[in-house]
Amino acid sequence: MFSFIPNEYFLLAFGLILLIKGGDWFVDAASGIAKRFHLPELLIGATVVSIGTTLPEVMTSAIGAMSGAGGIAYGNAIGSIICNTALIAATTIAIKPGKVDKKTLIFPVSAFFIVAAFYVLVAYTANRFARWTGIVLLCAFVVYMVINVLNMKKNPQTDELEAPELHEEEKSEGGSMIKDILLLIVGALVIAVGAYLLVENATAIAKQLGMPESVIALTVVAIGTSLPELVTAITSLIKGHGALSLGNIIGANIFNLVLVSGTAITISPFTVPLQSVLFGQNASLILDIPVMLGVMAIMTIPTIFAGKLKRWQGIALLTIYFAFMILQFTCVKSVGA
Repeated sequence: MFSFIPNEYFLLAFGLILLIKGGDWFVDAASGIAKRFHLPELLIGATVVSIGTTLPEVMTSAIGAMSGAGGIAYGNAIGSIICNTALIAATTIAIKPGKVDKKTLIFPVSAFFIVAAFYVLVAYTANRFARWTGIVLLCAFVVYMVINVLNMKKNPQTDELEAPELHEEEKSEGGSMIKDILLLIVGALVIAVGAYLLVENATAIAKQLGMPESVIALTVVAIGTSLPELVTAITSLIKGHGALSLGNIIGANIFNLVLVSGTAITISPFTVPLQSVLFGQNASLILDIPVMLGVMAIMTIPTIFAGKLKRWQGIALLTIYFAFMILQFTCVKSVGA
C-alpha cells in the first residue's frame, strides 16, 4: 500500500498544476469575450465561467448517480456552496473588497435564493428528491441561462474607466473570437481533468488516514471540486477582474443546485442522506443547510444594499467556515460509527 502513496501525491500535485493553468486560460478568455461584446463581467462570470468551474461537480455527481450513489451529489452540492462562499469568496473579499453593480447582482442573487427555497422545502418536507424534482431543477437552469443571455443583450458594458484605445488595441492584436472560445473550452477541460485528478487522489489519501466518508464528502471532495472556483477567483483578483470572480461564485452556487443536483437527481432519485448526526439530529438538516443559506445571505444581502463588498464580510465568512470545519471533525458523528 505504501508504494501507491508517492504516485497519489504526484497525481494530486499534477492536478493542482492543471487547475492553475486552466483557470488562467479560462479567465483570460472569459474577460476577453466580455470586453469584445461590452458585456458586464459579473454576468459573464455568473454564466460562462460558472459552467466551466462547475464541471468537476457535475462530473463527480453524474458518475456517482450512474453508479447508484446519487446521494453523493447532495453533500457535494451543499459542501461546495459553503466552500465557494465562506472560503473562496471570503478570502478574496477579505483581501480586496470592492464596489459591485447592484443592478447586475440582484438577479443572480434572487435566482439563488428562489432555487434554494425550493430545494430546502423538498428536503425538509418530502425528505426525498424524486425525479420530477431533478427535472424542475434542470428546467430552472435553462430559464436562468436564457434570462441571463437576454440581460446581457439589454445591458452592454459601459465602463468609462477603460480608454477607447484599449479596445482598438485589443482588436488589432489579432485576438479573434474563435481563439477566445477555443481557449475557454480548453481551459474548462483542463480544469475538469485537474479537479478529477485532485479529488480522486485527495480522497484516496484521506481514506488512508482514516477519515469517515461523510466528512470526506463535505470537506475533501467539496474543497477539491471547488478548487476551480478558487483558482478562477485568485486569477481574476490578480488580473483585476473582481466582478468576474464574484459573478463566478454566485453562478457556481446556483449551478450546484440546479445543474449538479438536478443532473444527479434525474439520473438516480434519492432520499435526504442520513450520513452523520449532530446532537442526535441529521447534521445536514440542522447544520449544513442553515450554514449554506447563512453564508450566502452574509455575502450578498449587505452587498446589494451598500453597492460594495466590505472586509468585515470576508472575515465573518472565514470565521464561520473554520467553525463549520471544526464542528465537522469534532462534534458531527458518522451514523453507525
